[in-house]
Amino acid sequence: MVLRVVDEVEELPHPVSRRLQVLLGELSAMTTDALGGVDDESSEADLVDQIAVLERLRAAVAAVQAATVVRFARTRVERQLTEDVHPRDIGRGIAEEIGLACRLSPTAAARRLGSARAWWFDLPQTYASLAAGSVSEQTAEAVVTETRHLDEATRRAVDARLHASDLGGKGMRDAAALARRYAYEADREAYVARGRHERKHRRVNLRPAPDAMSVLSGYLPVEQGVACLAALRRHTDGLVATGDERTRGQIMADTLVERLTGQATATDVAVEVQIVVPAELVSDPGSSRTATITGAGPLPGPLAHAVVDASSGVKRWRIVRATLAGHVVGLEARRRRFTGPLGDLITVRDQTCREPFCGAPVRHLDHVHRYADGGDTTLANGRGLCARHNLVREQPGWTATVIHDGLGEQPHTVRTTTPTGHAYTARAPDPP
Repeated sequence: MVLRVVDEVEELPHPVSRRLQVLLGELSAMTTDALGGVDDESSEADLVDQIAVLERLRAAVAAVQAATVVRFARTRVERQLTEDVHPRDIGRGIAEEIGLACRLSPTAAARRLGSARAWWFDLPQTYASLAAGSVSEQTAEAVVTETRHLDEATRRAVDARLHASDLGGKGMRDAAALARRYAYEADREAYVARGRHERKHRRVNLRPAPDAMSVLSGYLPVEQGVACLAALRRHTDGLVATGDERTRGQIMADTLVERLTGQATATDVAVEVQIVVPAELVSDPGSSRTATITGAGPLPGPLAHAVVDASSGVKRWRIVRATLAGHVVGLEARRRRFTGPLGDLITVRDQTCREPFCGAPVRHLDHVHRYADGGDTTLANGRGLCARHNLVREQPGWTATVIHDGLGEQPHTVRTTTPTGHAYTARAPDPP
């Protein structure tokens, strides 16, 4: 007995493609139970065979999903064209709806949509191999990435050449390298122009990491990246030679912080960092409670106490006590924007974009019930959103409703409804 979804195909709210029905039938023929594990009598060879079949099915399901994504996007655009939607708005919101359905951020969903379109229209042999399960989704995506600068005809020629070279027999890195070489040979000028254009997208990112750490990364032209690393290594070599007891990695990390910020030492942090701290943690450093860094996630109690301790190098900090239902909340009810303490409260409460599965930093404070429709500028009617979700919310068919105002025992909860009528609920993180 296998995945119970096989027995529920007829109960799905929307028609299932014939190809997906075939895949589900193949899955039902296996002797695996998703919840109960595998048959205890299976041999090692049987288990390896099952792993291989499941991997092929994963690729095939990705192909079916890609075809469905392309059809959804095409249907939406066709409808918008018949309704004389402004050209600027045609296609807006498609990636966001796909992201909600797939439990992905809109950025990741946009990449998935782009890959689906590329496979379907420009890389038919890669798509056929994906549907057959002979290449993985990651390998198929690598082909998309390495050929994205080519026109349709050239891309198809590279696609055919790749599959004449047994793409399915190569690992992802080898497949990507082969696609890159064939793409360069097919159109050298376009490849060089792509490299020049990509330099415009240089950037620096910060993302949270486990254990109260973070990852600072730079997307740089290759010569600049090499120069940065070489400078850090030279400086590190000099300090190691003088007997510095830190590891090379620690020296390089500390030097990076010191040179970027101009601080005397890496620990001399002199910027404002919002930390939400339970009251008892302020007086009891050994408390088991956790704090939260706005936009970065939880922080163990002892580390949070060290951050706000005067000996940690922090120049100043403040503790703000506020009730969620007091006069501070109602102070700016008729103002247009969420500013001051009220804006700070919403940002601290929501931490990241409040649309489900997004997780991007809060860039806009938005009225759930639109201000233009009579919505108040209050804590209960506010939420933090990324720029992308704040813009898509203005498209026809998107609505948002407060389910719980967050002033009682239930956390602040908002339900988003998309143009297709699908609803998704997001609740604010639990406070410390």
